[in-house]
Amino acid sequence: MKILVTVKRVPDPNATIKVKPDGSGIVTDNLKYVINPFDEIGIEEALRLKDKGGGAEVVLVSVGGKTAAEQLRTGLAMGADRAILVLAERELDSLAVARIFQKIAQDEKADLIMMGKQAIDDDANQTGQMVAALLGWPQATFASKAESLESEAEKQGVPGIIVSDGKAKVTREVDGGLETLQLPLPAVVTVDLRLNTPRYASLPGIMKARKKELKELPAESLGVDVQPKLTVIKLDPPPKRTAGRKVASVQELVQVLHNEAKVI
Repeated sequence: MKILVTVKRVPDPNATIKVKPDGSGIVTDNLKYVINPFDEIGIEEALRLKDKGGGAEVVLVSVGGKTAAEQLRTGLAMGADRAILVLAERELDSLAVARIFQKIAQDEKADLIMMGKQAIDDDANQTGQMVAALLGWPQATFASKAESLESEAEKQGVPGIIVSDGKAKVTREVDGGLETLQLPLPAVVTVDLRLNTPRYASLPGIMKARKKELKELPAESLGVDVQPKLTVIKLDPPPKRTAGRKVASVQELVQVLHNEAKVI
């Protein structure tokens, strides 16, 4: 079985993000970048399927500049087998990225595509669905699991996604609780936070990652349409929060909430 896992390079979620004065983007000077946390969960789940099932090959795929190689090397250090970096120096929209993943999946003859449910930089939550539609594959979004992240199953590294007999069983979060789906492979699965806790890259893993294959492909060489259909016109920082104030009594608090905040 071959598992493709997407890896997006995003700003560290713990970093302070500043918008450029002209609103054309964010200030990137001295900004730390990491693997998108949802994609990191996807890598962990693919590695667990490989460890428990045996015989699976885990291939990482990223779209971006040469700097994205750093995040791919991190994924290789976690235990992935090889990586593909599709070079695109300009910003691509979700549809262009989905078309690239479609082409890579077809060329690699992937059995399963594992993706983060969304990227924390744009929170679009749409690339996975687009990839499934373009390929005509079944999909399961927001993959989670019934056990908690403190359970014995999690401590033992048991996969939340069960793959057997050419099918994948996926537990996903819905408004009313949890839902379990069974999909024929090949399929697309997008993962949520409560699926697993990603492992840390070990020192031996970091050393081995240096020798693993990281193939670079220009986006233009894939023969797909990457012309953006969506353009970000301007970014605005969120409004500053106003200072709080003390009230003299519960009655005054109720009046403020009712008359000023309009929440009761």
